[in-house]
Amino acid sequence: MRWAAREAARRDTTLRILYAYDEHHLAAPVLDAAVVQARAAAPFAIRIEAVAVAGDPVPALLAIEDAALIVLGNRGRGGFASLLLGSVSQRVATYARTPVVVVRGRSGMPGPIVAGVDDSDSAEAVLETAFSAAAGRGAPLAAVRGVSFAAVGASPPAGVPEREREETERLEAQLAPWRDRFPDVDAEAVVSPDGAAAVLVAVSHSARLMIVGSRGHGTVTNALLGSTGMQLLHHAGCPVLIVRGRRVAATLRS
Repeated sequence: MRWAAREAARRDTTLRILYAYDEHHLAAPVLDAAVVQARAAAPFAIRIEAVAVAGDPVPALLAIEDAALIVLGNRGRGGFASLLLGSVSQRVATYARTPVVVVRGRSGMPGPIVAGVDDSDSAEAVLETAFSAAAGRGAPLAAVRGVSFAAVGASPPAGVPEREREETERLEAQLAPWRDRFPDVDAEAVVSPDGAAAVLVAVSHSARLMIVGSRGHGTVTNALLGSTGMQLLHHAGCPVLIVRGRRVAATLRS
């Protein structure tokens, strides 16, 4: 809730709080408490809408099309919160039509913005969102690509350094137009011989926000939609933002 309130304040937009209930008499006090928490977290006044829906939260969240961002927690006590670490977060993060953030780990802490960048169709949307987030927060950016060499054998072959150099050059080329557009962002290209999920989870523990794509044929995308991607959503050390589409209209401002 605190992360969502601060993000709504950054965007100067309305925060809509959705609570899915089994027992109607609990809805009002839960929503009232959530509104109080949101107002305490925001650096200045924000517009808040509180909405209660009966039953499973997933259909209500997946039906949302007008939101700039859906923000989910990753743990809590009972009801909606107890499901977030499992089926709710997985289904919403995978199938929502809007960008989704799963808030966990180092929420609100300083650190770089980390972008998982592959060669999928969503890469440009990831970079646009990541550079905007870094610029708005005055934070450095690490663009990370995981390249696994497991298929070529247990011992690193002679060609591995050359492959890493080639991948670094490709990543630098992807970053070049965004560096021109955001000259104040200190952006670093990082290529790791580890798999995408492993390296992203590792660097997340010192990051402020991790940004990854959701569609395409690249390593990061395929990981997100499979079991290793769920490792990222469940074990990352910072909030994880999943970008939708090839480009995004809304940016993450300060």
